[in-house]
Amino acid sequence: MPKHGFLTPKAIANRIKSKGLGKLRWYCQMCQKQCRDENGFKCHLTSETHQRQLLLFAENEEEFLDAFSGSFFDDFMELLRRRFGTRRVHCNIVYNEYISDKEHTHMNSTKWETLTEFVKWLGREGFCTVDQTEKGWFMTYIDRDPEAVKRQEELAKKKKMDLDDEERLQKYIEKQVERGSQAGTTQEATQFTELQREDETETITLNLLKPSASTKKVEQAEKRDLLSSNALKSASQSKEGKKEERKPKQKRKTALEEIMEEEAKKKAKLETKTEHWLTEGIIVKVVTKRLGEKFFKKKGVVLEMKDRFTGVVRMNDSGAKVKVDQIHVETVIPGVGRQLMFVNGPHRGQTGQLERLDEETSSLEVLVQSGPNRGRVVKRVSYEDVSKLYQAPTGSER
Repeated sequence: MPKHGFLTPKAIANRIKSKGLGKLRWYCQMCQKQCRDENGFKCHLTSETHQRQLLLFAENEEEFLDAFSGSFFDDFMELLRRRFGTRRVHCNIVYNEYISDKEHTHMNSTKWETLTEFVKWLGREGFCTVDQTEKGWFMTYIDRDPEAVKRQEELAKKKKMDLDDEERLQKYIEKQVERGSQAGTTQEATQFTELQREDETETITLNLLKPSASTKKVEQAEKRDLLSSNALKSASQSKEGKKEERKPKQKRKTALEEIMEEEAKKKAKLETKTEHWLTEGIIVKVVTKRLGEKFFKKKGVVLEMKDRFTGVVRMNDSGAKVKVDQIHVETVIPGVGRQLMFVNGPHRGQTGQLERLDEETSSLEVLVQSGPNRGRVVKRVSYEDVSKLYQAPTGSER
């Protein structure tokens, strides 16, 4: 019986039926064929092509197992590197995305029997950093790409150069201070002494004669010269004083100082950003169905923290207490004028009040109400850096 053409109704129906993932027990890895039912899989096992593949596998089992294991490892690590990067993620999330590809290599054809065994092997070989919690196994990809290593070395070199520039600038400032202190010590204050007579027997004579007109003219000329010179000196001194007062006002920062300040601000922002943001006293929303349908899209308050990434949440509607990981919840943005808390960034742990919400830039404008920056308005705050602050209800509200 001839095969059906590509555009015949039978061929189109077969392609529609083969869409999506089939059952694993009806899949043959050696032949890479997915059967739709048990009868089709039984017929495939008795076929000549399958028997030929079994003979090839029996001749060299290790070679086929290594090939399938290598293909599974390469595809899994490529997905982990490209999709999640160096973030900490649950191994089941990565595996579910991996098997969504219909043409993936199945794990039952590799040398690892379970996903847990595969994750442990990745940790022992140094491909990932793995840790076990009550939620299961979590993994973090270790990036050993030459380009990434080179980029990290360049960042470290740039940081060292910035420190060298700061040290040179600090030494220059110290030298200037020393020069100024030395110049100040050279000026000695004028000392006044009492009038003393060297010879007590010497007589004192006073000239009480009326001065002549010529002597008066000479004295008046000397006074005018003295007054004019004093006026000139006072004018020059006042101008110099004004210039000295203006100098510090006109002094501007150099380009190097401005660049150093910008780099210091960027470093401070980067250092204050952390992976963990969950903290006590804030309201969060559950964004996963793994905890149950009744908790999905529900809000609650974080009562206590078990570690940096997990905490106990009391739901607002039912009062039930649930232990959650921070990947299963998200922050809640309060209304304008309501209280909130900074959960990440340079103001972490401080409380504030929401002043304005900018939907165009997806940012907030917050008035800080605690800490050293109290009273300051912070702009362009990300949604992920703040969350609504829990406030206990009063007696009237109860």
